[in-house]
Amino acid sequence: MKKKLAELQEKRNVIWEQMKGINDKALAEKRDLTPDETTTWEKCDKDFQALTDEMKVVQDQLAARDSRTEKMGQYSQLMEKRDGNVVNGDAIWDRAEGRNEGAGRGSADPTASQEYRAAFRKYLVDPRILTADDYRALQADKDTIGGFLTTPQQVVMELIQALGNSVFVRRYGRAFSVPNAQSLGAPALDNDPADPTWTAEIKTGSEDSTMNFDKRELYPHPLAKRIKVSKKLVRVSQLDIDALIRDRFNYKFNVVEENSFLNGSGSNQPLGVFTASAMGINTDRDVSTGNTSGAVTADGLIECKYSLKEQYRASARWAFNRVAVKKIRKMKTGEGDYLWRPGIATDRPDTILDLPFDESEYVPSIFTTGLYVGILANWQFYWIADALDMSIQVLTELYAETNQNGYIARKETDGMPVLSEAFARVKLG
Repeated sequence: MKKKLAELQEKRNVIWEQMKGINDKALAEKRDLTPDETTTWEKCDKDFQALTDEMKVVQDQLAARDSRTEKMGQYSQLMEKRDGNVVNGDAIWDRAEGRNEGAGRGSADPTASQEYRAAFRKYLVDPRILTADDYRALQADKDTIGGFLTTPQQVVMELIQALGNSVFVRRYGRAFSVPNAQSLGAPALDNDPADPTWTAEIKTGSEDSTMNFDKRELYPHPLAKRIKVSKKLVRVSQLDIDALIRDRFNYKFNVVEENSFLNGSGSNQPLGVFTASAMGINTDRDVSTGNTSGAVTADGLIECKYSLKEQYRASARWAFNRVAVKKIRKMKTGEGDYLWRPGIATDRPDTILDLPFDESEYVPSIFTTGLYVGILANWQFYWIADALDMSIQVLTELYAETNQNGYIARKETDGMPVLSEAFARVKLG
């Protein structure tokens, strides 16, 4: 798999050199691309993006394999410590997945047991078919009025992992669990004291009036989605029901969270980084110098980069829509270096001005005067507060006329940037 990744990168580098050649010629002659050059460049760009997407898939597969290997190693150590001998690797993985007899027994979380997972699958098909033993297996996590269940530990872990892979804010931000509190609060030092002044030995200097504190507070907001699935499908023995439900809910929660973390208003939803707010990112963190009313420029991006203090910049990442990335690929600095550079090795990311970047369809991409088109962010200062595990309710009768089951998933989350100076927004002039 690593060999395949290297081959894909080599092919991509060849296309990139071809694209540079076309662009370099036009820049040297101080003209726009000709129609034929534009057609060739667009085709190369399409091939380049396809290879980039394929590389991401392979990288995700490698990451998943490494995670599985690490997990098996952890269980191997656990089994050796408990049993005093080495357990077969396949058996270790089965226990890790909760498939072996007795898996999860003795664990603090009853949802890791094989019995719980089997009962949960039956619950997704039809709660009415649960036996007394099934109810006992689920009792630890059943809502007092019935109908709501905490998903098995494996399902919850996989859902969180899937969000982390596809929503970069959650991947790089700081997430906190607040299961027993209404909100997450943290004191904030908004302004440091003024500089001390030189004075005499017996003097104390002037009284400071600039240092002040504030408080950042996150209130997890309800997020819910309902889907319908054919009753016939859920009866098919070959169908992995919990995987199907998980994947569909993952998709819906994924896109809503990403959009909110980037563009949310902060009113009964997360506060997004592209929403100017005194409680999030102030307008003094908007950088438009060097940009025009309809385009971002190389000078504008350089201004944005160095508007961020070095201590934040060292761990910062750009975020752009693919429309902006496509434009940036053609840009050069005054020294003739391209702003966008491909990773020189399979373990090195592509960069813009030597800083990594992320693409999202939810980053603004309308190139009009005064609008945001990107951001440079140290995501450690974007905080996420999660309350309650994912819960699922099954509706077996509501859609009986269409022979479907309904499934409602709910969670509660909030998010906001907690330190304005750790972010710099790219704004058009």
